Amino acid sequence: MPASLQADFQGTAASFRNSLSNMPLLILAALVTVYIVLGVLYESFIHPITILSTLPSAGVGAFLSLILFHQDLSVVAIIGLVLLIGIVKKNGIMMVDFALDAERHQGLDATEAIYQACLLRFRPIMMTTMAALLGGLPLAFGTGIGSELRRPLGIAMVGGLLLSQILTLYTTPVIYIFFDNLSTRFSKKKSKAQHRERETEAAELS
Repeated sequence: MPASLQADFQGTAASFRNSLSNMPLLILAALVTVYIVLGVLYESFIHPITILSTLPSAGVGAFLSLILFHQDLSVVAIIGLVLLIGIVKKNGIMMVDFALDAERHQGLDATEAIYQACLLRFRPIMMTTMAALLGGLPLAFGTGIGSELRRPLGIAMVGGLLLSQILTLYTTPVIYIFFDNLSTRFSKKKSKAQHRERETEAAELS
């Protein structure tokens, strides 16, 4: 072939490639939407980040499982990643929701509140995760007509749920306490600055 010859996809293949190019923007838009909704729900800028911190481990688990089973990152696999966003973040929602309620109504500190949340929400978290994981096994290991199309979806779901379930039960409480201490520190600095401004204004008036 001469060096001046150029090749490119046309027709359905070109449309398929163009659709994949917009997937990162769609996933980013989904994450921003989830952050806004959680921020309004919990009246906080920080705790939605605690909930969304469960997603990277799910993404890593999905990619590792696809690599392990020699599957491509197809449109069906990307659909599995979008499903993981909804399935995995409920672990963080269950714990953060209980911990915030315990802090606001029972007067517990962040450490005790998230500890109680982990104890009381462990069983529903495991039940919902295992239900989703076992529901993805027939997709991952099933045979028959069209099974090769559904297999990346099941593998991404099972791998993402396995790794995220192992990690988030330990990382979510740590991140919750860290962000709570960070917000407390900033609120103290802000209150001190406001107090100094008031003292300065009072001194000027006197």
